[in-house]
Amino acid sequence: MASKKGQGSSRNGRDSNAQRLGVKRFDGNLVTGGSILVRQRGRKFKPGLNVGLGKDDTLFAKVAGRVKFEDHGSRGRFVSILPVE
Repeated sequence: MASKKGQGSSRNGRDSNAQRLGVKRFDGNLVTGGSILVRQRGRKFKPGLNVGLGKDDTLFAKVAGRVKFEDHGSRGRFVSILPVE
C-alpha cells in the first residue's frame, strides 16, 4: 500500500479567470459618457466618432448618446456615438 498521495493531481489545480470580453452596449442603445462599449483583444472594432480607445483596446463612450455600429468594408468595423440633443 502506498503511503504517499500521488503527485499528479496536486500540480494540475490552476486555471485562469474568464476575461469577460465582448460587446457590452449594442447598436441603438443609449449610453452615458465613460460607458464601456466593447472589451476586446486587438482591434476587432475601431473607435469612431466620440469613442475612445483604452490601452487594453477597450472602446468607451466620450459623450452621452446613441451607439452606432458601422461596417466600412476593408477599413474595418467602427463604433460611434451619436450625441442626443
